[in-house]
Amino acid sequence: MAKMTQCKSCSKEIAAKAKFCPGCGAKNKKPIYKRVWFWIVMFFILVGAIGGAGDNNSIATSSGTSNSNVELSQNQKPEEKVEDKIDDNVPSEYKSALKKAKSYSSTMNMSKAGVYDQLTSEYGEKFTVEAAQYAIDNLEVDWNENALKKAESYSKTMDMSKAGVYDQLISEYGEKFTAEEAQYAVDNVQADWNENALKKAKSYQETMAMSPSAIYDQLISEYGEKFTEEEAQYAIDNLN
Repeated sequence: MAKMTQCKSCSKEIAAKAKFCPGCGAKNKKPIYKRVWFWIVMFFILVGAIGGAGDNNSIATSSGTSNSNVELSQNQKPEEKVEDKIDDNVPSEYKSALKKAKSYSSTMNMSKAGVYDQLTSEYGEKFTVEAAQYAIDNLEVDWNENALKKAESYSKTMDMSKAGVYDQLISEYGEKFTAEEAQYAVDNVQADWNENALKKAKSYQETMAMSPSAIYDQLISEYGEKFTEEEAQYAIDNLN
């Protein structure tokens, strides 16, 4: 028995294979989903849709990466941001104290204690003790070298003895270097202590008209120049 179907125009029952409806003469068309070309077209549409979705994901990923790169390039690195944040949290007074401390250390070759006292002094910079301590804690200085430069200055400009320089470096009323820093300085300073003693002897002779014996005593005195006996004798022996 032949398969039957309904006419799309008049709804009469007709043979499924009939090309025309016997009643109304309308063409007997197959449903679109039963046609081969329909499925071929659907296949390509489906493939195109899948490919487009993949491209969109790639574009989205690429765009996200690009935006991230732009953001990183326009901003500082995370490590730098942290450092800046920490630096921003330091009070302005502390930063100013640190700058002053660097200046005193580099231009005047002061000791750690000397810099601190100058920062907090009522007659100096008048920083708070907290700001001064921050400055000292963050100051990168070779205190031995500062002591050495001070020793060279005292030797050249004031013709002091080795013991005299040392005492001046550690003095509470002088430079306030540590004993270790002062010792490093006098051990490494380039000085001719005999010549220093001679210059001091000449100064006493010319400005105070002192006798050689009195000059000698002044040169070796614990309360005077503190030269050694050998250095003082060299000075006396070479006076004009």
